[in-house]
Amino acid sequence: MKIQVLGSGCATCKKLFEITKTAVKELGLPGEVEYITDFQQILNMGLMSSPVLAVNGKPALVGFVPKVEEIKKAILKALESK
Repeated sequence: MKIQVLGSGCATCKKLFEITKTAVKELGLPGEVEYITDFQQILNMGLMSSPVLAVNGKPALVGFVPKVEEIKKAILKALESK
């Protein structure tokens, strides 16, 4: 399982990264959340906006910073649809 936050490095992107780390910890999932600031990787996913929460290389949330509960739901949904 690979969980990533992709963004420009702005405050909004960093906030999504921090909240995502909290969500992963609360879910008891193994591994670390990776923070990527290479915009080319966002473009490679076919996206034009950030921040992006990606699970196993696929976007789960794009363009906003939700609350921790919404992030947990998005992660679980992405893991179920493997």
